[in-house]
Amino acid sequence: MNNNTISKAILTILISIVSIGAWSQTSDNLAVLSGQANTASQKQTAKSDFRADRALRKGIYKALAKHAEIDAGDISIVVKSGVVTLDGTVRDEDQIGTVERVVSSDPGVFAVTNKLRVQLPFEE
Repeated sequence: MNNNTISKAILTILISIVSIGAWSQTSDNLAVLSGQANTASQKQTAKSDFRADRALRKGIYKALAKHAEIDAGDISIVVKSGVVTLDGTVRDEDQIGTVERVVSSDPGVFAVTNKLRVQLPFEE
């Protein structure tokens, strides 16, 4: 083999090695970029879910305010993906059912966990 043929073979091998390395880096970069896109998309979805839950919570408080017999000041409302958790105290047993009915009637509510209890009177 002459020197020209050997040089061409070495050059071909070097070009192949460099090309494979460049292709590998591009694939890794695309994988990283697609992972970042998924993360950004997930963050956007989480943000919109938070906003929807907050709007639902405000709507529930407004609906409860329309019922004069209910004092919503002692009621805690937590909303997570349309699932509402009620906690706190009401003045009498009937209000527990009323609050749950009002909350359940909202079309954005998927489920209600009712932890409400009757406020005990102060003894003097």
